[in-house]
Amino acid sequence: MATTGSSRVANEFRSDTFTTPTQSMLEAMANATMGDDVYEEDETTIKFQKEVARLTGMEDALFMLSGTMGNQIGVRVHLNQPPHSVLCDYRAHVYAEEGSGLAVLSQAMVTPIHPANGIYLTSEDVKSWVVLGDDIHTAPTKVISLEVTIGGVVTPIEEIQKISEFAHANDIKVHCDGARLWNASAATGLSLAEYCQYFDSVSMCVSKGLGAPVGGVLVTTKSNIKRARWLRKQMGGGIRQAGILTSAALVALKEVWPTMKDTHAKTKKLERDLAALGVVPQIPVDTNFFFIDARKSNIDMGILLEQCEKFNVKLMDERIALHHQISDDAIENLKAAIAEAVKITQSLPSGYVSNVKPAGYGSTSKMNEYN
Repeated sequence: MATTGSSRVANEFRSDTFTTPTQSMLEAMANATMGDDVYEEDETTIKFQKEVARLTGMEDALFMLSGTMGNQIGVRVHLNQPPHSVLCDYRAHVYAEEGSGLAVLSQAMVTPIHPANGIYLTSEDVKSWVVLGDDIHTAPTKVISLEVTIGGVVTPIEEIQKISEFAHANDIKVHCDGARLWNASAATGLSLAEYCQYFDSVSMCVSKGLGAPVGGVLVTTKSNIKRARWLRKQMGGGIRQAGILTSAALVALKEVWPTMKDTHAKTKKLERDLAALGVVPQIPVDTNFFFIDARKSNIDMGILLEQCEKFNVKLMDERIALHHQISDDAIENLKAAIAEAVKITQSLPSGYVSNVKPAGYGSTSKMNEYN
């Protein structure tokens, strides 16, 4: 059996959150400036925030301790007095995976939508479910939150534009959970600024595919960032020597972001190779995720997890996540594990039930990141 490379996460397909800091990131962290970011005095953090604001074409940016923090604050800066509601995909991380943050922190109702196309929200979905007017029985929609990418799928920029124009015509703000907006940009060739022009706020992660150890960044207007800084402090996110973290994020922008196209290409090749085994995805494979459709692929997921352990690759469920530290050897081992699982499944007696169960995160109903 092939080895899986030198990186400790070279065989880690559970998530791109398992990426680890590169040597150059660690060196940058060791030599970081030590200003106090609560007082806005850290040079590295200021440089990072200005660079992200420039890349996104937004007025200002603020480093966050996590994508969750960026999302929750990003939505909250647009909300004032309840009753109000947030409209989003039913799978959206901001709704389904952030500890009821919208209810606790923003006192917001949520309108979770099942996309009619089963893949991503469209303007028609939004128009069908938006809550407008001043009927006292309702909680009017004040924010629409879109996730780009969602399950690795890229929402077409034309659809984002339509949703944004409809929202703004109805005095509704649009937030983007752009944890993997870096991937969308790499996949489409569209700049971050081309995406961000349609949003009032965007939260992006640096600790997933970009591979930095900690954090995210929120971009929006200067007035929103002023309020966001206050909210971040309230949530315990007003850290002091932030340069230790933002120095790694700067390296990630320079060195890891350009590798995403290669990661996407490896994922597409994996899709083609798995198709030869009769293994098909649940949703389109646009970036770095492949969600196994276990039923259509006639594969028992418990058996697959057993085979993954034998072939020394780590998988949690139907979702296969690739990142810049995955080795080619590990990909070959994963394919071998899947091929063996397909073979074994086909030979099983009817009614067989595996002793090994997936964690339950891999179906498209729960396909987003679980921080």
